[in-house]
Amino acid sequence: MPPNATTHESRASNAVPPSPSPAPATNKMDCFLTAACTPLNLQFIDVSYRIKTNHSSTPAKSSPPGRISSSSSSSSAAAAAATTGGGAAPQSDERTILNNITGEARPGELLAILGPSGSGKSTLLSILAGRLTHHTGKILAGENPLPSRSVQRRTGFVAQDDVLHPHLTVRETLLYCALLRLPRATPHAAKLAAIDAVIAELGLDSCADTIVGNAFVRGVSGGERKRVSIGHEMLVNPSLLVLDEPTSGLDSTAAARLVSTLSALARKGRTVVMSVHQPSSRVYRVFDSVLLLAEGRCLYFGAGGDAMEYFASVGFKPGFHVNPADFMLDLANDHVSLTVFFLLTQTGFAQADYNFTAEGGNVKQSLISSYNKVLAPKVKASISAGAAEHAHDNGHATSPPPLPESCSGCTSWCHQFTILLQRSLKERRHETFTSLRLFQIIAPSLVAGAMWWRSSPAAVADRLGLLFFVSIFWGVFASFNAVFAFPQERPVLARERASGMYALSSYFMSRMAGDLPMELALPTAFTVIVYLMAGLNPSPSAFALTLVVILSYVLVAEGLGLAVGAVMMDAKRASTLVTVIMLAYLLTGGFYVHNVPGFMVWAKYTSFTYYCYRLLIVVQYGGHHRRLLPPEVVDGEAGPGVCVAALVAMFFGYRLLAYLALRRVRK
Repeated sequence: MPPNATTHESRASNAVPPSPSPAPATNKMDCFLTAACTPLNLQFIDVSYRIKTNHSSTPAKSSPPGRISSSSSSSSAAAAAATTGGGAAPQSDERTILNNITGEARPGELLAILGPSGSGKSTLLSILAGRLTHHTGKILAGENPLPSRSVQRRTGFVAQDDVLHPHLTVRETLLYCALLRLPRATPHAAKLAAIDAVIAELGLDSCADTIVGNAFVRGVSGGERKRVSIGHEMLVNPSLLVLDEPTSGLDSTAAARLVSTLSALARKGRTVVMSVHQPSSRVYRVFDSVLLLAEGRCLYFGAGGDAMEYFASVGFKPGFHVNPADFMLDLANDHVSLTVFFLLTQTGFAQADYNFTAEGGNVKQSLISSYNKVLAPKVKASISAGAAEHAHDNGHATSPPPLPESCSGCTSWCHQFTILLQRSLKERRHETFTSLRLFQIIAPSLVAGAMWWRSSPAAVADRLGLLFFVSIFWGVFASFNAVFAFPQERPVLARERASGMYALSSYFMSRMAGDLPMELALPTAFTVIVYLMAGLNPSPSAFALTLVVILSYVLVAEGLGLAVGAVMMDAKRASTLVTVIMLAYLLTGGFYVHNVPGFMVWAKYTSFTYYCYRLLIVVQYGGHHRRLLPPEVVDGEAGPGVCVAALVAMFFGYRLLAYLALRRVRK
């Protein structure tokens, strides 16, 4: 065995990993979680994935190295179009992301998927986790073909980016996950025990009461945040744990600790599959099995300790000690050093056979060919033999007990709404009634109160200016703040919905209810200050109606912001669009222009600012004060009933639009 190969247990055959028996449970984590974990053998055979792209008929350009490849048929079609002088008509181009990938992940093992950027690692993981469909090939999880709802509920998927609520503590994050994902039949004490067990197992005791944080909020470290993401999935006791580059952004020590933790989880009977970009040598030694990808093709699948021996057998052997992962990535990137080249020529591999250069040649094609001839038959034979043995064992064994599953149907809608509302209020506690937010409201109210200090009802122009200022201020403030809500929460929403934590309707309603305290309290304070300082209609009923109109208007304006944010799902574009809309509403609000041209009359009836302004006028100048209003303010304008009906329709219409737009968010 070459010096680069790590020492492992004895293997059943060359480059084909065995099925190790899971270690017995020994601690608190084992007692609660591992005892109910049903082993799951994951097999994927000839998995391919292609996407269609439209492009103009231009001469085909060579693909950059290390990127996904284009199918030969699409390349020939593009070349033919260029030859015949075709125009710029769009054509369908098929790009191959994965091409006939075969392998197996067994209970008790850690399978690592290696490859350069763009090799298809994340795509393969998404397919294995059941998050990506429309692929070809066969995927079996035990006896169940994927996609299978029962298998997906037993699968934990940890994305490359840590999508967590930054202002919740580690314990709170796991608590709300347990309350939403574990069956409602599970006692609350058992859920708390699961949280403590996960915290202890992942080494999060020291930071359990520290907020998670993110790039802008100081919290736990990157390695601890990654372990929180893993704990988020471990709470449901998954039989299959899939992780997309969990060591990304971590230093070598933190990466080694994290991979050791994953290996320990695998030894307890779970199937763990992870992708990794550039592991260190001590991280590589932990891998039981390795799958090497390059441009969507498989270069190697087998035991991690047998990889260097296999590459040496096909003519690729470094002349000095090197990290096996670095050497494999060099091969996958078509880069072979001069040392390897000279060694190849000395051992009898002619330069003409492979056309090697210092910068690389057709190394990948040679490795793909070697894999198809040497390893692929053995891998498929091993998978077939394992499937037959598994079927034989099942014929003589009793069925395992049913596994508790986590899904949106395991908890009632009311329970989901309650938990999500509690989480929303706790997550947003950092921004509720902060000094800056209070200053944004109190300062304008004091300035407005001072400018309209004890204004007389007879000063109609001044009073109408105040009422329109209130309308436009709260229209802009409420809509602009709400436009960022869904774009910022989209990653969390997509991940949690994919995990089946809750129904979209329960999330949406809890989000609406969670906004009410701040959305109603601040306008109330603003209204009280301005009303008293400006000396508006002293009647209690007039004050109450003014407050109701302003609060209703705020909710409608918030609905516009939510709808635009949900439709655009881009904070910058959505905020720009809201600014333009509110500017249009400012012009059509009925204050600046009274003699509107006939072809533009319809515009003001789309403006909720107009309806709020009209209602405020009716409240402040009702009864005998109505005679003070000039004719152009009264004649031909919408009545109170029409204004109320329009605001109610907009309240529900904007929120319905936002809800429908959120349904487009991919799980």
